[in-house]
Amino acid sequence: MVVDDGAGDKPKEACGVFGIWAPGQPVSHMVYLGLFALQHRGQESAGIAVADGDKVVVDKDMGLVSTIFDEHRLAALSGHAAIGHTRYSTTGASTWVNAQPVFRSADAYLFALAHNGNLTNTRELSAESGVLGSDSDLVAELLAAELIAGTVASLPEALHRVLPRLVGAYSLTIMSSDEVIGVRDPNGFRPLFLGRLTDGWVLASETPALDVVGATLVREVEPGEIVVIGDSGVRSMRFAPKSHRQSFCSFEHVYFARPDGVLGGQNVHRVRQRMGVALARLAPADADVVVPIPDSSVPGAQGYAQESGIPYVDGFVKNRYIGRTFIAPTPELRRRAVRIKLNPVRGNVEGKRVVVIEDSIVRGTTLRETLGMLRSAGVLEIHLRVLSPPYRWPCFYGMDTVDRSQLLAAVHTVDEIREIFSVDTLAYLDIDSMVEAIGPTDGGLCTACLTGDYPTKLSAEQLADL
Repeated sequence: MVVDDGAGDKPKEACGVFGIWAPGQPVSHMVYLGLFALQHRGQESAGIAVADGDKVVVDKDMGLVSTIFDEHRLAALSGHAAIGHTRYSTTGASTWVNAQPVFRSADAYLFALAHNGNLTNTRELSAESGVLGSDSDLVAELLAAELIAGTVASLPEALHRVLPRLVGAYSLTIMSSDEVIGVRDPNGFRPLFLGRLTDGWVLASETPALDVVGATLVREVEPGEIVVIGDSGVRSMRFAPKSHRQSFCSFEHVYFARPDGVLGGQNVHRVRQRMGVALARLAPADADVVVPIPDSSVPGAQGYAQESGIPYVDGFVKNRYIGRTFIAPTPELRRRAVRIKLNPVRGNVEGKRVVVIEDSIVRGTTLRETLGMLRSAGVLEIHLRVLSPPYRWPCFYGMDTVDRSQLLAAVHTVDEIREIFSVDTLAYLDIDSMVEAIGPTDGGLCTACLTGDYPTKLSAEQLADL
């Protein structure tokens, strides 16, 4: 049996995207590096598409970037432009068919598309168009239909006709034989950045993916914007007004994004430190040490320790040499397999009262085992502190939390959760403190998973899940 690696408490996000226009450069190798920097955003499948001016070639497979692509496969992907994708499925099965980029041939027009996010009106669009498949397939089919019908003469024109029909989250990289295009939905749910090379341009879901290929950050792609890159450089056009309600995912700051990245002009590591500082003020604890559950909680634990004056220590060692899954054929081995990823440092926690910092509690399936390790390592008291508010509502914009019955805080009170985890005290950061820690952004934040305030219209099926 294949089981999760111990990250079952965490929401998974649908994907990372990367695009590059760099004639004369080894673009497939550069996309490989970019995807490597975005591997945390999806570990189920990965793919690269390249264009050489005449054709578009796609190579994709199941697994991690490093296990799919080697020098031989990359060498076969030659061209002047490329896009790439790492996937975690929030809708659609985890199969090769659903791996991206997706490819379409619209008469003489060839293009590939990679998508980060999730549409909320897929069912309606499928019924209107007669097109079946994932939301990414649906967008590709709708674009192809416009091109085949002859209603438009270019891919950007097709986008202007299709994008206003989409509802939900989508950051896209799209590539034809002569253009690379970046698109961000009007709400700006998911990130997308534009970077500059000496002799080209890059699009990426996070800024560290720009850094790894030597690109300089230019700016974020704006919500409701289409960025077109080609021989003449970069041109921008809008398909939605700037006045549209902007709703950047707050969990990008809490958990998803790499701490060395920048979101909304804010360094992610510093944001998480500020969350820890705020949590220490809101929920102090009488304890001996502060311990993070690696990795995204580390900056928050540093902030909590700084503000409280309680020493920070590493309470766990994380094994960085395992993939998403491993084999555990029996319930007992599955229970013990949590230690494959995390193991307590007994010398740092034995005989101590410990403040444990966690970034979020979603399902709670593995956290109980993790905290149990601390008890078995001789911890006297556990004071659990969470860097975000209780996660109570499903996300329909690209996280795999659509089943509300699986969300721990949706069905239990805080005190009940404390008892479930057998901790001495439990406290969450409140919503106002979290938003303040994130700091000023260019637009608003989506906090639907924390508040139930959804920024877009939901389908009847989605409303039934609330």
